[in-house]
Amino acid sequence: MNFSELETRVAEVIARSAKSGALSESEFNETAVAIYQFQRENNLPYRQFCEYSGAPATITDWRAIPTVPTSAFKHAALRTFGEEETVATFRTSGTTGEGYGTHYFRSLALYESSILQGWKALNIPQLPQVILTQRPADAPHSSLVHMMQTLSKLNAPGREQVWCISKDGSLDVAGLRAAAQSGPVLLLGTALAFLHLFETLGGEALPLQPGSIAMETGGYKGTGRTLSKAELYAMFREKLALDFDAIWNEYSMTELSSQWYTHGLGRPHFGPPWARALVLDPTTSREVEDGAQGVIRLFDLANVGSVLAIQTQDLAIRRGNGFELLGRDPNAIPRGCSRSADELLSGQARQSRY
Repeated sequence: MNFSELETRVAEVIARSAKSGALSESEFNETAVAIYQFQRENNLPYRQFCEYSGAPATITDWRAIPTVPTSAFKHAALRTFGEEETVATFRTSGTTGEGYGTHYFRSLALYESSILQGWKALNIPQLPQVILTQRPADAPHSSLVHMMQTLSKLNAPGREQVWCISKDGSLDVAGLRAAAQSGPVLLLGTALAFLHLFETLGGEALPLQPGSIAMETGGYKGTGRTLSKAELYAMFREKLALDFDAIWNEYSMTELSSQWYTHGLGRPHFGPPWARALVLDPTTSREVEDGAQGVIRLFDLANVGSVLAIQTQDLAIRRGNGFELLGRDPNAIPRGCSRSADELLSGQARQSRY
């Protein structure tokens, strides 16, 4: 099976499972195993990793697929196609000197399909979109910015997105205020972009129209910030007049093609049918019991062009098939789209990550 054939197969899996809201364990397993075999054959660094770790060439259970740490994307070109076939490159921040993690794409078809189908499953109203990130032309290697741009395909015909952060990191509060006065909006950005907005407002508020929704992408590690999610959401209520249940959180990373979502406080994150998350005991690599804490391991069928199995450095509590995110392992190197946004908005603009 070549790349195009496998991509078509996975696209069909995403479309069908998005429509039904589920993907059987057997079909997920068969697809994941097929992707593993393809990636082992066509991704040389991954094949070497598998051989070094002693993983068999034939695997029958997706849980046994060798998972690469996110740091591997900093040290190897993890792609299943030739360099000359690359159409998009997304990078992690690398702003503390540890280097960029790089995710290469031969096609953005699965990536964008995963974004759009996953978003539609949330049943969020199609509101005018106001974006608290740089524009795509100003951050061409940011997967988060590309995600925001992709969501424009859900807009009504002729409705343009409003982008409220300039190339140098300046916030266009006036533009945001004008957009918010016209009716309910969907306001999207990193957690730290929202925090900068709230700090810029100072003693003022910018109440959004009833029916408005916000999406934040979380993360403070490496910034010196210690604001809790509850404290941040209290600021959403105070400054934007949003109830907690109108605030969504997206969990993903540059190395993935799919996203996990939750909203409000105290609810677990859940991914789309074509992705799986395991919460593992870090000492045994065994899945923890429901309600126990561990590290998150992710399996993303949309990651055909790189590696479908990723070991994160994020901690969580297992909640059934989802997880309650606790944050980064305190011993891990800081990373994240939110961190680079903080540096940009603080006037320390550097290459974007996410």
